[in-house]
Amino acid sequence: MLKATSKSTSTSTSTSTDSRSQAVRELAVLEGGPAHGLRLHVTDRPPVVQVTRPCDVDEAGPDGLRAEALYVYRRDLRVQDEPLRYGFDEASP
Repeated sequence: MLKATSKSTSTSTSTSTDSRSQAVRELAVLEGGPAHGLRLHVTDRPPVVQVTRPCDVDEAGPDGLRAEALYVYRRDLRVQDEPLRYGFDEASP
């Protein structure tokens, strides 16, 4: 099973005017790599989406430690309409 999470590189501060604004959710599709074709919804066009897959371990690690394979997908800035496109980054992490 693959699990996708988005990472934002920007930080924001909340003010009384922007706290009422709605987050924008858009459809995106991942291209290449192990999650090729996966469709998901992203919020506010994050530059990077991380996909993880649990790894089998021979025995439980200390304090519930687990291992996951990590795959990075970067947003294709040329695509401005839905579905947004994220391409597999072979060089990451």
